[in-house]
Amino acid sequence: MCGIVGYTGGRDATSIIIEGLRKLEYRGYDSAGICTITEGKASIKRSEGKLINLERLLAADPIDGTVGIGHTRWATHGRPSEINAHPHQAGSVVVVHNGIIENYLQLRDQLKAEGATFKSETDTEVISHLIESKRKKTGNFETAVREALAVLEGAYAVCILCEDEPGVLIAAKLGAPMVVGLGEGEYFVASDIPAILSHTRSMIFLEDGEVAVFKNGGVKFSTIAGEALEKTPRHIDWSPHMAEKGGYRHFMLKEIFEQPRAVRDTIAGRLREVEGDVYLENLEMTDADLQKIDRICIIACGTSWHAALVGKFLIEEHCRVPVDVDIASEFRYRNPVVNDKTLVMLISQSGETADTLAAMRESRRRGGKAVAICNVVDSSIAREADGVIYTHAGPEIGVASTKAFVTQLIALYLFTIRLGRARGAMSCEEGRKLISSIVRVPALMEETLKLNEQVEKVARNYMAARDFLYLGRGMNYPIALEGALKLKEISYIHAEGYAAGEMKHGPIALIDENMPVVVLVPKGANYDKVFSNMEEVNARGGRVIAVCSAGDEKVKSKVEVALEIPEDGEDVVPIIVSIPMQLLAYHVAVLKGTDVDQPRNLAKSVTVE
Repeated sequence: MCGIVGYTGGRDATSIIIEGLRKLEYRGYDSAGICTITEGKASIKRSEGKLINLERLLAADPIDGTVGIGHTRWATHGRPSEINAHPHQAGSVVVVHNGIIENYLQLRDQLKAEGATFKSETDTEVISHLIESKRKKTGNFETAVREALAVLEGAYAVCILCEDEPGVLIAAKLGAPMVVGLGEGEYFVASDIPAILSHTRSMIFLEDGEVAVFKNGGVKFSTIAGEALEKTPRHIDWSPHMAEKGGYRHFMLKEIFEQPRAVRDTIAGRLREVEGDVYLENLEMTDADLQKIDRICIIACGTSWHAALVGKFLIEEHCRVPVDVDIASEFRYRNPVVNDKTLVMLISQSGETADTLAAMRESRRRGGKAVAICNVVDSSIAREADGVIYTHAGPEIGVASTKAFVTQLIALYLFTIRLGRARGAMSCEEGRKLISSIVRVPALMEETLKLNEQVEKVARNYMAARDFLYLGRGMNYPIALEGALKLKEISYIHAEGYAAGEMKHGPIALIDENMPVVVLVPKGANYDKVFSNMEEVNARGGRVIAVCSAGDEKVKSKVEVALEIPEDGEDVVPIIVSIPMQLLAYHVAVLKGTDVDQPRNLAKSVTVE
């Protein structure tokens, strides 16, 4: 979603901020802006559209300064436009903001009654006017910021400048991410790590209700009320080149091909093959804790929700514990049943997903124990959960998730083994067998990635279709949902994922000679049933693209296209089947000329409800 970059130090702020905003383009945005302060005067440039438009403005009319803030906006209040772009200025105060201010209409009315004039449709402009109003009354910039933050309701990450105090930068957070980077005689602020990683790996993560004041060459941390805080820097292991394309045409394709490495990194050091068990270093749950669980609720959004559905199959099959899977945005509003015997699992790539974070807080309030599966170390969800299973996908820049998804699946396999062994539901031999399958995953993925050229040819034959149907059963049903989501996310083609056995209860009416139907039919427990469903599609003239086990002549004789995956991956088939789904969506999108890495209307990290 929206991106923030701030800088104060001895270098040119504009170039550092623009570089950082470029690293945040993957989050999705519709406008961009920047402000620097020089000799007590704020210089602001804003533009609608991509960052390149802002860069052209700056090339024609440069601004300078050693302190500044920048922003990429994803519209919540007010249409995408230059006037609604950040930064917003009221009097001497300039603000950039991520999040949503829920009481902005009330505050806007109060401020208008005081004589404030609003230029934009945004909730953010209220913040600048509110701080300016309080600054005039108190005569102190920092005090005004604290008083203003105290009355804001909703979520925010803000960076604030003031013309009257040109050397001061203030950052604060509530419900939206904000990280401070520590350099030598300089400081960086950003809404996500990649924006500032090329400058420093020493970072401090602000918690909700915390404020950072950069002044006189230093930084002080405190609560909104002004209580001083001691913060310990964290060292970030990601290297800057991990966020570069590395010769691939798009980040998404690079990340698809990085998946074998990402899986190896996620399982590294965690497998105890002799014992048929795994070691999860940050789970923070003993065998006794795991034995007390009588129900698991997995909560997630989007692609992570599809991973959660696979997790339900795994845990119920191997651990015999009932599992509910909830969409995070629904969970907190349905009066869920959670108690001290309920384990709540949160799955989020970014660890900042607002709905998932709110669902976790609600479940913990009701007595549940929370464990997160997350890719970003020290993200909000990871910090607040009782335990965490980190995936090690590395930075994922493409908005449509690929390597983060498969490492979430791997994390769920690892947790299943740990839970099954702790509860005695899985024998040592069963644990060894599943671990053996997990160990083979990177090699199986590398073999499956050889389908890339074939999938590109397939995409050419089907790219003109207006609708796709994806069918799967068992653990492949969530992958059918995920395949359909990938296609519509980046190609803008309508697609539906369906349980294959449910097809004749409605979707079968859509099938004709113009309808491509992707059928996931690898060898396994549901093979015969899915094959019969595929035959029902054939009987109605549907154009079948089958994902099947290598050498399955029975399937190959019945379909237009067969994408063959390695035959010996039955235990881990959801992971392997995911790859041709990702490749198909990618190549269709490329051929249609869409923005693969930054599809319209979507954001990488959804930090508002």
